[in-house]
Amino acid sequence: MQRRALADVAACRTAALGGHVHRCGACGHEAIAYNSCRNRHCPKCQGSRTAAWLRREASFLLPVEYYHVVFTLPPAVAELVWQNQRLGYTLLFRAAQETLREVAADPKHLGAQVGLLAVLHTWGQDLHYHPHLHVVATGGGLASDAAGTGTTPTRWVACRPGFFLPVRVLSRVFRGKYLAFVRQAQVAGKLSFHGALAGLADAAAFAAWRRAQYRSDWIVYAKPPFGGPEQVLKYLARYTHRVALSNRRLVRVAEDGVEFTAKDYAAGGRRRVVRLPAEEFLRRWVQHVLPRGFVKIRHYGLLANRHRTERLTLCRALLAVWTLAQVVVGILGPEEARRSDPRHCPACGAALWRVVAELPRSAAVAGLAAPSPTAPDTS
Repeated sequence: MQRRALADVAACRTAALGGHVHRCGACGHEAIAYNSCRNRHCPKCQGSRTAAWLRREASFLLPVEYYHVVFTLPPAVAELVWQNQRLGYTLLFRAAQETLREVAADPKHLGAQVGLLAVLHTWGQDLHYHPHLHVVATGGGLASDAAGTGTTPTRWVACRPGFFLPVRVLSRVFRGKYLAFVRQAQVAGKLSFHGALAGLADAAAFAAWRRAQYRSDWIVYAKPPFGGPEQVLKYLARYTHRVALSNRRLVRVAEDGVEFTAKDYAAGGRRRVVRLPAEEFLRRWVQHVLPRGFVKIRHYGLLANRHRTERLTLCRALLAVWTLAQVVVGILGPEEARRSDPRHCPACGAALWRVVAELPRSAAVAGLAAPSPTAPDTS
């Protein structure tokens, strides 16, 4: 997967992947568009996907406060996850969503079933391996008992203004759940141990390692609430389809190394330039290539795919709101929104942008993912 990602990104939007000649039927403008690699780790291939995804997500938003919660794995656990990525990431999603739903359902805290959107990130600003989960949660939900079962009569329960759930409670519940899931996986023989962790294959050593993780505080960070649905979409546009490093952060790319900007959180978020040898830059970047087919964006609670339409309809009825304006163009900007639609001419904006010729792919990259001949992707 890592070699494939590197090869795809290197060939993206070059003559190697072939392309198409477009012509506008209104103004006659012509342009060559080389095909995208469509690899989800490519920083250049997310524009049209982000726009389409945002249009869909906009229909799920409710007119309530939304909260941003981040679940981070400590370094010792992250090292284990690196050697067991598919399982480790799956357990991260499971532990975080079960923690939020359990604490939110507790009458001492909220007593409601909330809606959750979770997005996996594996990187820090300097591209070091840093697995964590961003969760956007509705500031309230449908009234439920401690087990999460809806009550009768149905009613909407809102969070206290500016406050979601206690982070200390979330942290301890999250830690307990994740370590319990890891133990179950170890007993079932689903974990692999290599290198510095090879000793954990011994049951006694693993038990001691696990006890040590209970002695540390796990970081769960709750940010202030969003201002409204529009601010939620701005957040989604930044985080959901973002890759480890966007092109705009690159300062210099040369044979002897790469320079890019990064926020230094130890210095109050001030930006600094990170300089890395080419080999080290590539090593850090490929750490964030996800396992094949792994789903990094997931919905839970009120937003879970099953019965989502019915639940959101009920929520809007209880909130006395039936429709929500689509604000995708306002989020992306009219020019970017237009570019995301391949039917419009980039010069005059007319919806008469047509493919008039095809450019062949290079035989040297025949092994790469081929774009659809009927729907060229030049996002």
